[in-house]
Amino acid sequence: MLADPVDVVRDHARAKAHSVADDVGDRPVLGVDTEVVLDGQIFGKPADASDAEQMLERLSGKTHAVVSGLCLHTPAWEVVEHEETSVTFRELTPRDLAAYVGSGEWEGRAGAYAIQGQGAGLVSRIEGDYLNVVGLPGALLVRLLAERFAGVYGFG
Repeated sequence: MLADPVDVVRDHARAKAHSVADDVGDRPVLGVDTEVVLDGQIFGKPADASDAEQMLERLSGKTHAVVSGLCLHTPAWEVVEHEETSVTFRELTPRDLAAYVGSGEWEGRAGAYAIQGQGAGLVSRIEGDYLNVVGLPGALLVRLLAERFAGVYGFG
């Protein structure tokens, strides 16, 4: 049985926030986790160049989801949410794959690509929050801050 990607990213984001919460006192802590999901399968960070190439081959010509969990934690309250963005890759040729994998940009990247770099050339379409694909669901974070700190963030 495949893990629910939303549960995975929310749990990881919460764990990341909690891992540093004791070190910062009363200050808010932000934890975020982002994964690439295709057909229910989570594509984490590739182990090596071969793994990266296999991931990119599977994403080629298809639409996948980028799912991020976000945890905003304080000693008094905590909110855990998620964001999802759809990304469509163009059909990738063997030459495209070799060039991108050879760049090394895939290292440490969920789904083996970085949309904010050379990976932008792999993408033909995006629906949703671009910053979510980069790794921080910016629109979600601003909304949460505006709700929690009206008048400081946003327009409330």
